[in-house]
Amino acid sequence: MNKRCPTAVKRRDASSDSGAIRSSRCSGRNARISTSIGVGPWAIVSLRCATPMGHSGAGRTTRRFRKIDGLLRFHAAYEDDAPRITFPDGRVIRGGDPNIHAALSEALGQPVTLSREATISHLDAGPLHLLTTASLAWLRSILPDAHIDDRRFRPNMLIDLPGSTQKERLWLGKTLCVGEVILRVRDLTERCVMVNLKQADLPDDSRMLRGLGHDAIPQFGVYAEVLVPGTIKRNDRVLEAS
Repeated sequence: MNKRCPTAVKRRDASSDSGAIRSSRCSGRNARISTSIGVGPWAIVSLRCATPMGHSGAGRTTRRFRKIDGLLRFHAAYEDDAPRITFPDGRVIRGGDPNIHAALSEALGQPVTLSREATISHLDAGPLHLLTTASLAWLRSILPDAHIDDRRFRPNMLIDLPGSTQKERLWLGKTLCVGEVILRVRDLTERCVMVNLKQADLPDDSRMLRGLGHDAIPQFGVYAEVLVPGTIKRNDRVLEAS
């Protein structure tokens, strides 16, 4: 195995479901990565639609998702197999708490429920989203007056790399070893208006999407599939394998 490009996992988030919009610092905890990541996560589901099961909430409305204003004010992280949700007022409620549905409905101003998506992948295009600090530095060079923050892009893993180019594009079609996990990078991550939206202390900023698409289709970061499952820890090295 030819190992190159030693880097470090800076942050990771065990989920990217609705509400889980911020990459969480590992803080000594590990992320268990399986070949079925992205299948059957928890989602906030709007009950204001014609389908019996509702639509998963998101920052925009699509065929599968329904826009729910205010979702980006929440944060979530996984503990074992259930989410721990931090509300805008600072309350923290676990997904298994029987009061979670009423609390979310009250905070969002409409009837919703927190439920597991058992049969359909919640992810639009790929099971694992990777972004590098080099790409963030590149975007800062394009938009020097903007507040560039990885939370806008919701990567599962933010990887430390020197420089200021979109280096993860060089990984397309290649295999990466991250701790005991083996990934294959397969696609660029196409972006939409979600990256512009206000969340927490980040303001609305329409320059984000325009900056990403200034010379082509707005794409930022890459999607990877899991070839060998395992555990990823903060500061694990990321090695390219051939």
